[in-house]
Amino acid sequence: MADKCFGHPRLAALYDPLDPDRSDLDVYARMAEEFRAHRVLDIGCGTGVFALLLADRGIDVVGIDPAQASIDVARAKPGSERVRWICGDATALPPLQVDLATMTANVAQEIADPAAWQKTLRRAYEALRPGGHLVFETRDPARRAWEEWRRERSYSVAEIPGIGVVESWVQLIEVSRPLVTFRWTYVFAADGQVLTSDATLRFRERQEVERDLVALGYAVEDVRDAPDRPGREFVFVARRP
Repeated sequence: MADKCFGHPRLAALYDPLDPDRSDLDVYARMAEEFRAHRVLDIGCGTGVFALLLADRGIDVVGIDPAQASIDVARAKPGSERVRWICGDATALPPLQVDLATMTANVAQEIADPAAWQKTLRRAYEALRPGGHLVFETRDPARRAWEEWRRERSYSVAEIPGIGVVESWVQLIEVSRPLVTFRWTYVFAADGQVLTSDATLRFRERQEVERDLVALGYAVEDVRDAPDRPGREFVFVARRP
């Protein structure tokens, strides 16, 4: 199931204007070059920012996401016809042979259910050509990122073209390791509507992720640092032999 902030049309329309700096995707674009990827599967593509970035570089991209509202936002963007969009989770993937599969931002942690996580890794493996790579990030639990998820640190007011003034903030709801639940609140000044979106992330230890990958046949080639968040995240690079 997609979080409400991705599946509600009014909230999906906020995702890009409230988070315009996507320099976190630069490392993934560089890895697409590093691995000479011509075909990429973007799992959890959301509103299509990364998929369209790759398509602009001439890469053949399939973007899949369970949130229809986010897919609709992606399809409305210039150049979207160059990407194959699929609404669903990884089990909805057709037969593919890609050079690179990615899960950027929170995608890997959003797959909190262990069975769904195993299915996602398995389907990604099946979609890769032999020698192809799976790359994704997950926060290091030791850094306890959730301690920063407070209203006083996240509160913002933004004027969004076509939408108006929107207040937003995040609140920590529950910590039950390895699961952490938080709530985003959005207030629309134009009509006073208040929408909330709860999300639960799974904070996996590095060794746990490596075991999951190896058990499904991947070779773990590297565990890198996120250059824009040094010391805070693991970036896994796994290969289908």
